[in-house]
Amino acid sequence: MKRYSVFSLFKHALSHHENWQRVWRNPKPKQVYDVVIVGGGGHGLATAYYLAKEHGITNVAVVEKGYLGGGNTARNTTIVRSNYLWDEAANLYEHAMKLWEGLSQDLNYNVMFSQRGVLNLGHNLQDMRDIERRVNANRLNGIDGNVLNAAQVKEICPLLDCSDNARYPVLGASWQPRAGVARHDAVAWGFARAADALGVDLIQQTEVTGIRRHEGAVCGVETNNGFIAAKKVACVASGNSSELARMVGLELPLESHPLQACVSEPIKPIIDTVVMSNAVHGYMSQSDKGDLVIGAGIDSYNGYGQRGSFQGIEHTLAAICELFPDVRRVRMNRAWGGIVDTTPDACPIISKTSVPGLYFNCGWGTGGFKATPGSGNVFAHTIAHDDPHPLAKAFTIDRFNSGFLIDEHGAAGVAH
Repeated sequence: MKRYSVFSLFKHALSHHENWQRVWRNPKPKQVYDVVIVGGGGHGLATAYYLAKEHGITNVAVVEKGYLGGGNTARNTTIVRSNYLWDEAANLYEHAMKLWEGLSQDLNYNVMFSQRGVLNLGHNLQDMRDIERRVNANRLNGIDGNVLNAAQVKEICPLLDCSDNARYPVLGASWQPRAGVARHDAVAWGFARAADALGVDLIQQTEVTGIRRHEGAVCGVETNNGFIAAKKVACVASGNSSELARMVGLELPLESHPLQACVSEPIKPIIDTVVMSNAVHGYMSQSDKGDLVIGAGIDSYNGYGQRGSFQGIEHTLAAICELFPDVRRVRMNRAWGGIVDTTPDACPIISKTSVPGLYFNCGWGTGGFKATPGSGNVFAHTIAHDDPHPLAKAFTIDRFNSGFLIDEHGAAGVAH
């Protein structure tokens, strides 16, 4: 490890970053790549990293219309869990969870993954039946989970109102101890640095305006900075996936919705886990800076606006104040929105398409961040082999024709 003297540290402190080494290169695009990945968020960067690391495909470009990690990766609430109901979804998210658990070491970059646990509250008898069903299904898949009563929930989270006269009485909860949160920008930066070190070109401020084909197969992308040729094009553009698909005449079964959240002023530590309530569509955790991170379900209208609505924020904060009366006077600092693309069965599309050389990874809805390393890992395999990864076979686009859907709506509710 390189050692720095006190003088060296002082010199760098006064340099205002001018002498700091770049974390990744800022290259000009080559004329031809083996793979062009459209979208420089967490999933796109993870895909590039695993293509290079596990499949030896390093002639790869990640093309991002803005800055790396500036889309939904920067606009989520960073929850990581794997306690989904259906086998296909649970196994995919558990694959991601196992990668999360070694990700900082793998990338040699601290992604600040904190396994502080996640509580999913039950407020009525049907909630508790659903919780027992999901926890038992998780255990059969080797995923950690417990069913807690109200007293056990109160012991884990004393801040929560578990009294008999609560508006939303807490009867119990599911508890996944291995779940938690991670630092969203650190995840993007860690994957970007690691991919760059393996030879991947990260090209920012370059928007894809068209997908070119030759004799039916993909041959590259048109951008605002010129044409980039590629043997394969992989689209990982979250809420804008439908727009990319239309460039080649494809229609994806997606709806794009705003998903909003807000954070409070920093306060002293009061909650050391993540608490989610499907029934009232609200959840809360506390960041390492002390902010209360609060969010809810997607807005009901379609749109591409990266902002929230007063109606949604009001509903969410009203629910949070009922669950956590002690935070009523905490001030909110800011609110924001991301763009989530949702499928009819609330599960992603990880698939090659009817256009040779074109692949899509989209439709994660509100569950995208938690899947980041797992998504990139299985998508890289799919691209490299032109065949689905075993964990991705159930998530091909063909399922919407065959009817073999993975209906996670009933299990996920608020699927953050």
